[in-house]
Amino acid sequence: MSATTSGSSAPSGKTGRKIVLWRHGQTAWNLERRFQGSTDIELTETGLAQARRASRLLAGLRPDAIVSSDLRRASATAAELASVTGLAVAHDEGLRETYAGEWQGLTHDEILAKHGEQYTAWKRGEPVRRGGGELETEVADRAAPVVLRHADRLPEGGTLVVVSHGGTIRTTIGRLLGLEPYYWEGLGGLSNCCWSVLGEGVRGWRLMEHNAGTLPEPVLGDDD
Repeated sequence: MSATTSGSSAPSGKTGRKIVLWRHGQTAWNLERRFQGSTDIELTETGLAQARRASRLLAGLRPDAIVSSDLRRASATAAELASVTGLAVAHDEGLRETYAGEWQGLTHDEILAKHGEQYTAWKRGEPVRRGGGELETEVADRAAPVVLRHADRLPEGGTLVVVSHGGTIRTTIGRLLGLEPYYWEGLGGLSNCCWSVLGEGVRGWRLMEHNAGTLPEPVLGDDD
């Protein structure tokens, strides 16, 4: 589908801009496979080390701006890149992870035991308010406009780093690519402190890298 699908961004006429969507570092709840959602969990020492390593790499992209979720695991990750680049970080609650009500704080096994039917329906691609919380489309409704607003301020060829959360990043990518929500799950997850890169061409945004931990390489081939 093209990026002009309803709910996605129409081509702006600019090209060459990039959006790096960077997931936060490791937390204790990640290790325990607990659903974090909008719960404000701190990074572990390993998570901080991940953020420092990734920041040294991402600084090589010479970003023009950084915007982050205001939850501590994301803002602490963003702060590491800010310390390397000297850029200020804009914080926006619109980039928070999906609010999932009763699921928040539960382990994966506990979710299956207590909300198994709901979990199965969600995995089938049905619109589900997990734990009574947000729909994935509602997450995209609040997050994608934040990303686009900051991207619109970039110079020609500029780069924006967005520091957020796995679910929010996936739904935002799906929205910006113009994919129907059913197919967003096909993008797969992001590892802690890995990122995805969107590049803007004449027809809108396209996915250049996904779940990467190294800098993007130029595409040298017939598909570019």
